[in-house]
Amino acid sequence: MAEPKETVHGGDIYRNPAVTDYSVNSNPLGVPEAVRKGVQESADRIMYYPDVRCDRLRESISDFERIEKEKILCGNGAAELFFAVVMAVRPKKALVTAPAFSEYERALGTVGAEVQYYRLKEEQDFRIQEDILEQITEDTDMIFLCNPNNPTGQTTEKELLIRVMNRCNKCGTILVLDECFIEFLEEPKRYECRGYLTQYPNVVIIKAFTKIFCMPGVRLGYALCENAALRKRMRAMLQPWNVSVTAQEAGVAALVDCEAYLKRTREYIKKEKFWMTERMRKLGLNVWGSEANYIFFKGKAGLYEKALKSGLLIRDCSNYEGLTEGHYRIAIRSEEENERLITWLEKL
Repeated sequence: MAEPKETVHGGDIYRNPAVTDYSVNSNPLGVPEAVRKGVQESADRIMYYPDVRCDRLRESISDFERIEKEKILCGNGAAELFFAVVMAVRPKKALVTAPAFSEYERALGTVGAEVQYYRLKEEQDFRIQEDILEQITEDTDMIFLCNPNNPTGQTTEKELLIRVMNRCNKCGTILVLDECFIEFLEEPKRYECRGYLTQYPNVVIIKAFTKIFCMPGVRLGYALCENAALRKRMRAMLQPWNVSVTAQEAGVAALVDCEAYLKRTREYIKKEKFWMTERMRKLGLNVWGSEANYIFFKGKAGLYEKALKSGLLIRDCSNYEGLTEGHYRIAIRSEEENERLITWLEKL
């Protein structure tokens, strides 16, 4: 049985001061000005309890996602919602990809679920294949999929995801689809599955403001789900007032006229990722073609420690299930910071 365990994440600047942080995958364009203003203005309202139903925020998300407000559930970051859906369903057996975001397995451990792995293979570029359908059976109560995957940055085509949804529907399996990085993709509409929720009420899509709007310090995520009974059970698992006044104001502000910001983000990520990947490959590093805002690669063991001594914090991925020593992830940052990292690699 899976047991809750301590996990390691990127972005730990508190234990690693005076470093340039490439370990956390936030938007390199920084916090939108509208969000900064919204956070500042929220100070006038922190004397009040937050709206327990997050009405204004859900209205903004509804407009952005083009989905009914009633089908939206807000949380204190995506991680809280992963725990909420697990607590609501209490699966006995669950399937997760390996590697994948560690909080899926940690959430499953809180209910003692048996965790099975669909292992992504290096020789297949860590992409989900058709054979994942064989591992979804009537005994599978829940499956977590991340698109694009964290930490590899690889996407799963919508056609395969539809077959997964079909299979889950037949088996009575809840599919939790993590789309927290989908807005970084050059063509997010090619992969998003929001339009299938009515057809597949067993699907829960979870997204976050954290990375795309560069606000991980303001915990804010949301779930999209057609199934009213499941939403009700998930809501019952959340603490009251779980989304603060500041987080709600930041979320509303982030979604006001955000398309220009998102367009600039995608263009910048595409440009910087291309030249960084090319330079890294010339150094003999095994770099996978990430489609997200980070680069996943294989290098020599001990690279994390060497980088830290040089004031660079990268993500050592050896603690991910299915990965080994020598796997790393780096975020796309400013042009100057990206150049600094590549120059450091070239001097090794």
